[in-house]
Amino acid sequence: MHPVVRLILLLIPTAFVVAVPSVIVARRFGRRLGCLDGEGAQGHAKANVRAVPNTGGIAIFFGVALPMTVGLIVLHWAGIDFLGSYGTALQEHLPRISQQTMMAVGLLVCLLILHVMGVIDDRRPLGPWIKLCVQTGCALVMVWLFDCRLLTLLDTQPGLDAVAPWPSIVLTVLWLLVVTNAINFMDNMDGLAAGVTAIVATLFLIAACINAQWLIAAVLALLLGALLAFLMFNFPPASIFMGDGGSLVIGFLLGFLTVRTTYVPDDDPTSGWYGVFMPLVILAVPLYDFCSVVAIRLSQGRNPLVGDQQHLSHRLVQRGLSPARAVLVIWGCTLAIGLSGIGLGRLPGWQALLAGIQTIVILAVMAGYEHLLNRAVREDQP
Repeated sequence: MHPVVRLILLLIPTAFVVAVPSVIVARRFGRRLGCLDGEGAQGHAKANVRAVPNTGGIAIFFGVALPMTVGLIVLHWAGIDFLGSYGTALQEHLPRISQQTMMAVGLLVCLLILHVMGVIDDRRPLGPWIKLCVQTGCALVMVWLFDCRLLTLLDTQPGLDAVAPWPSIVLTVLWLLVVTNAINFMDNMDGLAAGVTAIVATLFLIAACINAQWLIAAVLALLLGALLAFLMFNFPPASIFMGDGGSLVIGFLLGFLTVRTTYVPDDDPTSGWYGVFMPLVILAVPLYDFCSVVAIRLSQGRNPLVGDQQHLSHRLVQRGLSPARAVLVIWGCTLAIGLSGIGLGRLPGWQALLAGIQTIVILAVMAGYEHLLNRAVREDQP
């Protein structure tokens, strides 16, 4: 195993150790201060509001941000000599890490802004449009100031070079907003968002290590450790919720990391061009939930950003599954689809095609299953 990979894997228990006591403290103070799950913004429909603290996002944020901040400070002031053999392995990557320090600081600032906004929204609902504006501002900061963009090849395409880099900028901002809100939408049932994002973070971590993108892998390892710690207290029946203070941070962080990850081989980028679809494959289930529930709300003439009980998890429960089983089914689908996305850009064309077909088939089965259940329910009604 590569020495840097061993160092990155050590970050998982590091974040776990930071997050576990943070969850306990956040839960205790949440109960003491009355920071409990509420009705949400006007028009937000919840089945039953439970007296459970929704301060878990604080622990997730600390689990990621604290080790990341300490690591950046130590690397800046002490260098890598204190890491011993690990430092030697990192030596060749030090220039790239140094170049990305300011980007990491900018990311931490954006995550802090989203976290604070989410915590405030958990206390006093701000409404969907205010949150969307803040999310857009954070996305523009990362895209505009640090040139974090998707499909930069669009800049040189005939017909687009005259308006470059705006197509890439618009596409990246939209992607960050969609992923952020897709994860936020998934936070609707005990253990669902934490479990799905832990699976997603694991898959992206493997992909980042395969492509030797160590800084991205390190952040993903911290996120995974924090999520596993939180999941101990969030699995049904949950004793704490993450709230928007956690889901917005997780969603934006995952969206940003997918933008920064390389999905094609450096030695021959054109051979595995289809690797750019890897984020769509790994995030297929959250994106399916997001798109389906937005379509349902729009068809009903409702605001697509105002919550309700029509998410994939709710639809499975309404069709007979228990909440815990619905969560496990969604976990399983996320893992089954996501596994085919790892290393997508390094697969031969026919294998990549099979991975794409598998993704489409699983999503089609999910959609077909829902359709059949809906028809059965309608036929049973008088």
